[in-house]
Amino acid sequence: MFYGSALHTIDSANNNLKILKMMDWIPIVLLTFKLLVLAIGMFFAIKWHYDQGKKMATNAVLRAGGKVAAIFMFSLMGLGLFTLVLARTFGLDLSFP
Repeated sequence: MFYGSALHTIDSANNNLKILKMMDWIPIVLLTFKLLVLAIGMFFAIKWHYDQGKKMATNAVLRAGGKVAAIFMFSLMGLGLFTLVLARTFGLDLSFP
């Protein structure tokens, strides 16, 4: 009886070891899949924007890009100002050493 129980324990330990070895590969496989999907998505996004840029006049593309950059910079400055005010409201020390 004990001998059969020991074999069962060894067999289940081997199965657990196989599962653990398989689990070591899951992050690698999922990360590779994620990077592949993101790379394909980026390729098609860049291609679509490039094709749209060819359709529009170059001047309009530069103007639209400038507007987007300006909106981004103003929103970034607003977020920084909001963070500064919020940090001072909570009494955080923001001085440099």
